Amino acid sequence: MSTKPVLRMGHPLLRQAAENVAYDEIKSEEFSQLIRDMYDTMKQEGGIGIAAPQIGVSKQVAIIELPEDSERYEEVEKTPLLVIINPVLTVLDNEKKGYWEGCLSVPGLRGYVERPQKIKVEFTDLDLKKQTLELDGFLATVFQHELDHLSGTLYVDKIKDTKHLSYEEEFIQFFRDEDTLE
Repeated sequence: MSTKPVLRMGHPLLRQAAENVAYDEIKSEEFSQLIRDMYDTMKQEGGIGIAAPQIGVSKQVAIIELPEDSERYEEVEKTPLLVIINPVLTVLDNEKKGYWEGCLSVPGLRGYVERPQKIKVEFTDLDLKKQTLELDGFLATVFQHELDHLSGTLYVDKIKDTKHLSYEEEFIQFFRDEDTLE
């Protein structure tokens, strides 16, 4: 297992736009190690996604995996591990829905964020193939949350009303039954 420390809000790297991954870099041992580090860190921290900047690497890469047997995400269909390299996100419908989001880089807090619910993501995968996904609902929110990290944005930047920012203990006590994302 090769976990890395997760950078927390306040670290300058989390506020920078990440660099594109060079095509020939994707098949390198260093890049494979980065993906292993990201995956191991995400699993150890209990996340469903992580971006390279969160472990101190300024690269345009994120991973997402929604587990099959998760009490936290009961209504969400299992999503196998996706490695998203150099993504381009397009909003297909501006209709928004809100979820209570958490983040490995903002530990101990939850915030209510409204995001577009229909998007398209174009990216390169580990096999150097161009992929396009059209996503809606909760999964669209997950992708937007993770891909925001690649442009130096945290979910707290998207909270419209700071009354909807809460410590986890208070979130559990007062807001738990609302939609959540972590």
